[in-house]
Amino acid sequence: MSLCRAIILVLCCVIPSVGQAPQPAEMQAVADRLAGSIYNGPSMATLAELTDTIGGRLTGSPAYIRSTEWAAAKFRSYGIENVRLEPFTIEAGWQRGPASGAMLTPLSRPLNLAALGWSPSTPAGGVQGAVVVVADVGPDVLQLRAPELRGKIVFLDMPKINADGYGKALPKIEAAWLAFQKAGVLAVITADREKNNVLNAHGVGWGAKLLPLPGAEVGMEDAKLIQRELEHGPVTIQIRLENKTSGETTVNNVIAEINGSERPDEWILIGAHLDSWDFGTGAQDNATGAASVIEIGRALMALGKTPRRSVRLALWGGEEEGLLGSYAYTQAHLSELDKCVAVLNTDNGAGHPKGWKVEGREDLRKAMQPWSDGLLKNLNGGDLSLDASYDTDHGPFMLQGIPALDLWVDMTHYGEIHHKSSDTLDKVDSLDFKGGEAIVAVTAYSIAQNEMPIASHIDHAAVDEIIKKAKLEDMLVNIGVWKP
Repeated sequence: MSLCRAIILVLCCVIPSVGQAPQPAEMQAVADRLAGSIYNGPSMATLAELTDTIGGRLTGSPAYIRSTEWAAAKFRSYGIENVRLEPFTIEAGWQRGPASGAMLTPLSRPLNLAALGWSPSTPAGGVQGAVVVVADVGPDVLQLRAPELRGKIVFLDMPKINADGYGKALPKIEAAWLAFQKAGVLAVITADREKNNVLNAHGVGWGAKLLPLPGAEVGMEDAKLIQRELEHGPVTIQIRLENKTSGETTVNNVIAEINGSERPDEWILIGAHLDSWDFGTGAQDNATGAASVIEIGRALMALGKTPRRSVRLALWGGEEEGLLGSYAYTQAHLSELDKCVAVLNTDNGAGHPKGWKVEGREDLRKAMQPWSDGLLKNLNGGDLSLDASYDTDHGPFMLQGIPALDLWVDMTHYGEIHHKSSDTLDKVDSLDFKGGEAIVAVTAYSIAQNEMPIASHIDHAAVDEIIKKAKLEDMLVNIGVWKP
């Protein structure tokens, strides 16, 4: 045994008792066992299998399909018998192919670019045309500019378009692509936000929908060059995209269930998204989350006795395209959501753990505070945040009024790898990663075992108040998941 591992084991055995927390008396011993099991468990090897062996897992792709089969087999290997693939559909399948581009005039030089997610291919040989900047996508403006846009390549000035907020701009952006198609635009480009011409994989809008026109993102510095040259005169560029597209596609979520010992009809859910973008191997977005869910399943089974309530372990598809898998799950299981006591989600990378986001719920914060001050504090899980968001898979459950917890970690360096080719295994700190896993496992067992629910379900009006306070209403209404 290494000295580092021995120190970890000692630390795992000195978690203080909660005292005032309304938890079962045996929770201290179980917390010790869970933490020790996870720190000494195989989750780093599991993570390496998912990232280095399977790789990037774009929703609906062959790699994603392999990852669902792999994950189901992992759950079963740990003795979980109730494992299933639950299907949902996306509007279109898509796989990235080669992309190239060049400025032709007034300078001759290559452009660093990649296809936007769910972009169709250009015609064979690509397209070339003069660049026209569009900073206002209001329908009246586009109608007036339609003759000017025919046969051109549109450069969308996204910072100006999103100046009033993404939620308000979203329907205009989606309508603008249709207007560009109608006007005879050849292709659309946007500028990436990252220095050094680094590209971030992303799509347009919400949902896995095929774009009406070929679209590409151009590296920041190359995009700025185009903009500078446009100040002096016309700029002509060439773009070539070769992508594979298909029609409606079935995608699977992976669900594994551990039956509760006393109240099997009541359940908590521990979830993370299995899909990723296709740059890099999606290590921290979100293989660490997926591997954590698998590892927590293993650790719970290793206890030998399940908690009072059932535990559902969920690996979602379609998160990167708009929380599609988790939303589909809530819609398919509406009739039993009243039995869901809480949802715990992990999708913020493997930074140093801090605690939990309680998604705007003061009642949930108060209920969690004794646990954060006790069992979770020495696991670096003692902080609580009231910030609310709809940026990952807790969101669809939050809309249903279910107590939702999102693992809170230090994200200082997360942007350096998020959606990039640099999101690889070597960026994961194993102790921070396992620390987050331990926080989720101990919290999940506590909620599943506790005599009383951690917090109540809240009604539509209470959820609406949280949404408005977090300034999420425009976006949620426009993507069709919320009605005030």
